[in-house]
Formats: sequence, C-alpha cells, structure tokens
Amino acid sequence: MFEVGFSELVLLFVIGLLVLGPEKLPKVARTLGGLTRKARSSWLNLKRSIEAEINAGELKAPLKNIQNEFKSAANQVNAGLDSIRQPLTPSTPAASVPPAQPASSKQPVSPAPSSQHDQQ
Repeated sequence: MFEVGFSELVLLFVIGLLVLGPEKLPKVARTLGGLTRKARSSWLNLKRSIEAEINAGELKAPLKNIQNEFKSAANQVNAGLDSIRQPLTPSTPAASVPPAQPASSKQPVSPAPSSQHDQQ
C-alpha cells in the first residue's frame, strides 16, 4: 500500500502533540492502535473467507464432474437393463399361448408279473 518511514512517524507524533497536547496524546494513540488492530484483523478474516470460498469452488468442480460421471454410468446401466428386459417380456398376450402339457400324459404301465413266481 503506502509506506510510512521513521521520519514520517516523528512528524505525525509532533503534530499530534501540538494539536492534542501531552495529556490526550497517549489515549488517542492507544485508541488508534486498537482501531488499526481491529481493521487489520477484519481484513485478514475477510481475506481468509474469500480464500476459503475460492478453495470450496475449486473443490466443487471435481465433485460435480464425478457426480456427472456417476449419472452417466447409471444411465448406461439402466439402458443396458432395459435392453435386456425387452426380450424377456412376452410380445403376445398370455391368453393366446396354449397351456403347457405334462411331459408324460400316459398312465404308467404296471410291470408284468414275474415269471419266477410262476415257476415256483
């Protein structure tokens, strides 16, 4: 900003001493020092908060990219699942499909009497 050297400080002190007098000058200097400290502290807090917001913005961009990648992957998976589901759904109504018949509709044949019984 601007630099104040030792000679400028001495000049300000002499002017303050002449204007305020020796009784009020220490109190005014203390008050000005406190105000300067508060202003510097406020400036540093503002600077930190701005830097934090900038850093948060820099972190949000990669997170947004990752979120978009996940959405894209989810859409691809859903599209793949939809293409798998389509062949599985019947294209004709269920009423026109004939009912399935059991594999063997004939009555089981009872075994013929054994010839060994007849021989004994």
